[in-house]
Amino acid sequence: MTTGKQNDELIAWLPDLIYAGDRFESGLALVCNSAGQITRTVRAEELKNEKMIRLQNRALLPGMINAHSHAFQRVLRGRTEYRSDDRADSFWTWREMMYSAATRLTPEDIYDASRMAFMEMVLGGITAVGEFHYLHNAPDGTPYDDPNLLAKEVIRAANEAGLRIALLRVAYARSGFQTATNPRQARFIEGGSETFLKNLGSLVNSVGSSTVREGAVSGDAPSNGRVSDKAWVGLAPHSVRAVPLEYLREVIGYARPHALKVHMHVAEQPAEVSSCVAEYGRTPVALLETEGFLSENFTAVHAIHVTPKAIAGFGKTGALVCACPTTERNLGDGVVPVDEYFRHDVDVCLGTDSHAQIDLLEDARALEYHLRLQKLERVVLSGGDPIVTERSSSVTQESSNGNDSSTLPDSWVSALASQLFDCATIKGARSIGAAGGILEKGKPADFFTVDLNDPSIAGSSSDDLISSVVFSLSRAAIREVVVGGKPVVSDGRHIEQEGIVERFSALQKRLWS
Repeated sequence: MTTGKQNDELIAWLPDLIYAGDRFESGLALVCNSAGQITRTVRAEELKNEKMIRLQNRALLPGMINAHSHAFQRVLRGRTEYRSDDRADSFWTWREMMYSAATRLTPEDIYDASRMAFMEMVLGGITAVGEFHYLHNAPDGTPYDDPNLLAKEVIRAANEAGLRIALLRVAYARSGFQTATNPRQARFIEGGSETFLKNLGSLVNSVGSSTVREGAVSGDAPSNGRVSDKAWVGLAPHSVRAVPLEYLREVIGYARPHALKVHMHVAEQPAEVSSCVAEYGRTPVALLETEGFLSENFTAVHAIHVTPKAIAGFGKTGALVCACPTTERNLGDGVVPVDEYFRHDVDVCLGTDSHAQIDLLEDARALEYHLRLQKLERVVLSGGDPIVTERSSSVTQESSNGNDSSTLPDSWVSALASQLFDCATIKGARSIGAAGGILEKGKPADFFTVDLNDPSIAGSSSDDLISSVVFSLSRAAIREVVVGGKPVVSDGRHIEQEGIVERFSALQKRLWS
């Protein structure tokens, strides 16, 4: 990295390639101001007095958006990969192990675990996260003096790791339909909807007048349009099994006039679907649709066990689906029918969920790869006819003449990868209400770079680089991460990496020894 002439106002980042729209272009510079906002993308020769930062052998891409996270579950990694006494090991047996950890974490533990998860996200090119936060109380269920203490610890952890965060505060009312109360859920449940909404409103007001910086609260929330904002609040009814219908009506009704994003676990497990049918005579998606809960501000997390009819109806509402393929594979949940969602114009974003692995590009490629295993065919999500370009026409002609057809047309090579990368960026930004996900004027200067000489993508051309990044990139190839124009990762290391890892390692030793 080399620095040219200094300028107090504008910084120009000059990599070899910039991902502009759906393709990589060379000879461009990304210019941002001191507030961390992109002011323009220009040809390098058009730069004048900007401070120039040369990124040699690098390609620059917009920061990715992780739409679904349970940060504290980072402590579980590697601890659940064995068969329990239950012969039918499943999500439900894994859940008991998760509860055992959740009941033993102090507020400081939650901060340390969250900071570790968030640092790992940033190292992987993620610049904003939707944190589905449902730890509210002390381990015995007693409310803290500040009912948002743990939420604020999570926000503090994200901002100190350099990550923007949508704190999606979870409503959790019961263990399930006709299910006895589980004492291990005492940290999740807060009285009735009135108590939840009071606490939610308090958090909205707190974060709305402040961004957590250096452990204190100061600044404004993103709703005021400033791109430098680091934290904001959304609403998250946990699921139809955890939140009964009348409660759902009240909390989602609150979200609309307050313009809050709504996230909810939907149809992750067949047992959830059958329980919903038993209680309401409708599947979860049918319940949400007929009650008018689905909208452009609603994201259904998982949405695996759904019917074609439900998907078609879902597609008319403008709601999104958040797939979490790595976690869904790890828990044996099933495969999200992304092909059907795409067919009905449903936007799909991505989440790392339980953090068995934090690699959003792995989740992006898994959207396609899981379907390949299921359908026994390749390139499942590249629907429709390929775009015919001058190059693709010539390739087709060569093939028909019996000549070499090994060179694929650009449109065929990059269309699927661009579509999947959009899931990791633009769609995620829409889901959580983040301003980033794309490199455009007025957007935050949130981006990451990849080393063009890394063995996982070496030899790629600008035409097929996005395919190499989405389908082949090693996370070790990510070298710089910038959030709001400020470097958070340099040469593959986070600026606070040593201290964060040290504290997390100490937590794990205390928790599991």
